[in-house]
Amino acid sequence: MEAVVRDIEWRVSADPVPYEAALAEMEARAAAVVRGEARELVWLLEHPPVYTAGTSADPAELIDPRFPVVQSGRGGRYTYHGPGQRIGYLILDLRKRRRDVRGYVHALEDWVIAALKRLGIDALAVPDRIGIWTRDGGEEAKIGAIGVRIRQWVTLHGFALNLNPDLDDFGGIIPCGIADFPVTSAAKLKKMHTPKELDSALFATFLPFLDSLEPLREKTTLEGGVRSD
Repeated sequence: MEAVVRDIEWRVSADPVPYEAALAEMEARAAAVVRGEARELVWLLEHPPVYTAGTSADPAELIDPRFPVVQSGRGGRYTYHGPGQRIGYLILDLRKRRRDVRGYVHALEDWVIAALKRLGIDALAVPDRIGIWTRDGGEEAKIGAIGVRIRQWVTLHGFALNLNPDLDDFGGIIPCGIADFPVTSAAKLKKMHTPKELDSALFATFLPFLDSLEPLREKTTLEGGVRSD
């Protein structure tokens, strides 16, 4: 599926994309957006199994490197990507929106939460713990990770949502450095959804997310990496 929404390319990759190839394409696209030579991009995809390390990754949290480990360049620590997970990468130009790193991260969380609600999954954001959380049997559990980088006010990376991955694959790391809370998935919550259904929910809730990035008042923040938690 490919579409253009408000001059932003919306791309869905049918086949798994190796992480390093996606990273190279994302970096090149962001540089082209900075130069004004390419459209902004929302890219939905899946990766073969991989552990990615953010700029704050602690080697002690890599317990069992059973999959390739790749330096991602995003903020945060170790996370896992693999089959059954939906990845969303966003290359957006904040120079024409709000230049607010934290505001962007919170808007991203709200967008994913709104999309999950359309699928019957109650999710929430938790202060001081970036990411997407649910109450799995009353216990808080993480269903999605957020990790971004902002370079010259153009965003890279984005989110990873657990539809039906093998949750044991997270066991090779301490995901995002948080040992006190488990990871979960839509399937574990008994909400079976296909990537196409999630993509449709994300598409349906995309414009409110985009509108939330519009300037409200003059704000200045430091640009740079944001934790992936």
